[in-house]
Amino acid sequence: MASQQDARMPLLDHLRELRKRTFRASVAIFIASGAGWYFYNTIITKLALPVCDLKKAQATGATHCGSLYINGVLGPLNLQIKVSLLAGVILSAPIWLYQLWAFIAPGLHRKEKRNSILFFVGATPFFALGATLGYLVLPVAIKVLFGFTPNSLSNLVKFDDYLDFVMRIILLFGLAFELPIFLLTFNLIGFLRGETILRPWRMWVFSIVLFTAAFTPTADPLTMMLLAVPLCLLYFTAGGIALLIDRRRDKRASTLETGVSAIESVTSIEE
Repeated sequence: MASQQDARMPLLDHLRELRKRTFRASVAIFIASGAGWYFYNTIITKLALPVCDLKKAQATGATHCGSLYINGVLGPLNLQIKVSLLAGVILSAPIWLYQLWAFIAPGLHRKEKRNSILFFVGATPFFALGATLGYLVLPVAIKVLFGFTPNSLSNLVKFDDYLDFVMRIILLFGLAFELPIFLLTFNLIGFLRGETILRPWRMWVFSIVLFTAAFTPTADPLTMMLLAVPLCLLYFTAGGIALLIDRRRDKRASTLETGVSAIESVTSIEE
């Protein structure tokens, strides 16, 4: 158990800790952005696939690729910087997620720290799962949105606006899939019980749908539901696991209390 002195960290120490963790996360993002800069062409060819085959266009020497275009003198440079930074945020997710956990961990007791390690262990694969789902949803979303283009009109798409749209979907799906990790971590450290998570399920479902409607870059219901339905399933799954954890925890606590009561009820031997 953490000592009382460790639990009471002055405000300046909190700010120093926040600065240290933010600096380390920023360095990790910067280094990962270097990898994004190096593999820039590979990244944009993958991201452009829902609209056009950029790799094939480059190989054949084509002057254009579908409806995508870059505008302005600084457009190509700005595009490469933006793609590199966003790729750095995604690639360095395990490191900045760990820095987030490390900033919270000093305020926890030893057992709570051990339980909350689930956040770091589970956050990265769930972020990757959400980001992958976001990438898989892209062709569907783009096909639906391009379907609203009137006949006989061409829809020219600025490449950096398109990549903003793509990266926002990938990041949104990745961050949204952290919901069950947060809920289970709070349950393991004793902050939330399963009943507390599941009792207001109607409000949770409404909030998830509202969240997807507000932050999904597309306005089509299909993309919103492709994010909202998995989130609702993950929410109920996390709540069900939390109930099982609470049941086992309550059973262990009841056994300990019964054992203590049995010891206290033994009468002393009179001489």
